[in-house]
Amino acid sequence: QVQLVESGGGLVQAGGSLRLACAASGGTFSSFTMGWFRQAPGKEREFVAFISRFGRNAYNSDAVKGRFTISRDNAKNTVFLQMTSLKPEDTAVYYCAARWKLGSAKPDDYNYWGQGTQVTVSS
Repeated sequence: QVQLVESGGGLVQAGGSLRLACAASGGTFSSFTMGWFRQAPGKEREFVAFISRFGRNAYNSDAVKGRFTISRDNAKNTVFLQMTSLKPEDTAVYYCAARWKLGSAKPDDYNYWGQGTQVTVSS
């Protein structure tokens, strides 16, 4: 059973930066496309970014393009989300997810999920 554990969330002022990490265990990490999603109170889970198995391809949502960068370290079984120029509207619980197949922006396409980490951006 694959387990994903996010870390790095917290409270930051608008314009600041945070780096989220998601550590995977229980599977062959390089077998998975990895994604980041977020969910704000009262809203649906929203796609943020995904990265291919060996990091050659990455895709960000329009909402975070130019501000967030997804990366991975297969030797450490970890995927990262570097977030810069944070805005209050980025406030949400951030989840990492793993998928056996190619990247997707649809939450239902992912096979495994972490428990989430809270990111709060104050204005």
